[in-house]
Amino acid sequence: MSRIYKILPRAAWEAARTSGRFEGSAVDQQDGFIHFSTAGQAQETARRHFAGQAGLVVLAVEACDLGAALRWEPSRGGELFPHLYGPLAAALVREVLDAPPGEDGAPVMDGLT
Repeated sequence: MSRIYKILPRAAWEAARTSGRFEGSAVDQQDGFIHFSTAGQAQETARRHFAGQAGLVVLAVEACDLGAALRWEPSRGGELFPHLYGPLAAALVREVLDAPPGEDGAPVMDGLT
């Protein structure tokens, strides 16, 4: 299995858990898909897009659970990133990890495998 990760504010996750699905952030909705990262990509994603933000969590999802709605597409420097075309069912989230700000202000992404 291959885990992929979504960084988001805890409040957005709580709302998704209550409704049963995550529709994506404003950026996700603008781009037409939900942005995910692999374990190897997540720290750089956190540094680039979430620095200085507190109250973040990381959702861990098995890529195989997402079926054909998940596509691997080139992004930063041609590297393939997982993109989900459609909402994320809250029931598919395997783990929720805290991502507190580190000394440099970027969220700390410990525990990703």
